[in-house]
Amino acid sequence: MRYVILTVLLAVLAAAGAAGYHAWTFLTVPPEDPGREVVFAIEPGQRFGDVADRLAEQGVISDALFFRLYAKYTDLGGKVKAGEFALSTGWTPGRVLEELTTSAGIQRKLAVAEGLTMRQIARVVEDAGFGTAESFLRAAKDKELLKKYDIPADTAEGFLFPETYLFTRRPDTDAAYVVEAMLKEFRRQMYVVWPGKPLEGEDLYRVVTLASIVEEETGAPAERARVAGVFLNRLAKNMLLQTDPTVIYGLGEAFDGNLRRAHLDDPKNPYNTYQRPGLPPGPICSPGLASLLAVTAPEIHDFYYFVATGDGVHQFSKNLNDHINAVNRYQKTRKANP
Repeated sequence: MRYVILTVLLAVLAAAGAAGYHAWTFLTVPPEDPGREVVFAIEPGQRFGDVADRLAEQGVISDALFFRLYAKYTDLGGKVKAGEFALSTGWTPGRVLEELTTSAGIQRKLAVAEGLTMRQIARVVEDAGFGTAESFLRAAKDKELLKKYDIPADTAEGFLFPETYLFTRRPDTDAAYVVEAMLKEFRRQMYVVWPGKPLEGEDLYRVVTLASIVEEETGAPAERARVAGVFLNRLAKNMLLQTDPTVIYGLGEAFDGNLRRAHLDDPKNPYNTYQRPGLPPGPICSPGLASLLAVTAPEIHDFYYFVATGDGVHQFSKNLNDHINAVNRYQKTRKANP
């Protein structure tokens, strides 16, 4: 009987020693040396047990059960973040768990240029892998999200601030977080335009609408304030704005790249500023900071017209006769140098 008890005791001690040794090696010895990088994605709401199993499958940890026990002991299992992470098979489990719970994950760039429409931005987002264009557009029309950032419109058109963003790419396809980041950045930039108190409501909507036209009309930074002054002069005189980009925006997907006289003569297009007085119904793109500043601090002058010279800038005129002469002159130049 003593022999049996001694045998059982030795077996228990041996098992305990083996388990202890395994636990020690698990915690202190990386799975591979040298290690290799593993890009690992965690979906929102994913069970920690499934995360541990996948980490073991990809060689980042050597034992999924021990990793779950270690996470439970450290009380970190519930703090693992969703996202995309750069891990290594040369790390210890403690380092892996620290990365999954404290780091921002892999930061990828999303570059959104000035002058893009909401639909164009949605395609940029989808092409960059930050979610589907459909989910982006759905979020851009979400009334609660727009209300959260005091956007005085039914959609985020014009209020998706153009900037280079850094995001941790998420495994799911919902791009709502991108829309929210862009609206949040717009609100932050409003304090750059108006350091005291940003405009709100209809006043803000009108500024953004005009800034979007300025953005589309000139790519020359030095001209923006002058172009803004032209449009404000025309509005003050109740003159038609007569700007091509608004007409093109109103045509939407039907525009084939060729703006025709029939388009300019069509009064049914609500964005046709050749036929309809005042500003168009809303922004036609997302203006950058420079265009917003140009509208709030326009150049004071007597110009009412401008025409492209063909080299990236415009010729400005104070009266219709001078404008017609300028148009004829630069049209001849373009025909002579196609």
